[in-house]
Amino acid sequence: MSWVYLILAGCLEIVGVILMKKYSLTGREIFAFGMLVQFLLSFAFLSLAMQGIAMATAYAIWTGIGAAGGVLVGIWFFKESKSVKKLFFIALIIISVVGLKALS
Repeated sequence: MSWVYLILAGCLEIVGVILMKKYSLTGREIFAFGMLVQFLLSFAFLSLAMQGIAMATAYAIWTGIGAAGGVLVGIWFFKESKSVKKLFFIALIIISVVGLKALS
């Protein structure tokens, strides 16, 4: 169940980043409130995940999911640049997350 919590925590981190971007674009406080809720939930699920996964592994995977997901969402929904170099390094993050899972 720890891995489910960790993946959920990473996905909530991505949603929090989306709401952060929406808040920065609009200034609407509802997005700031939603961002706060998402980040709190993300930390809560990360904490639950750490009960069964080593801290270093859980944190690395959580940040990897958040970073890769944030970049991909930025490219798909906010029309941010998608250079070959950026996609290459995002692929490295994803490969690293898979590698950490395989070694755990």
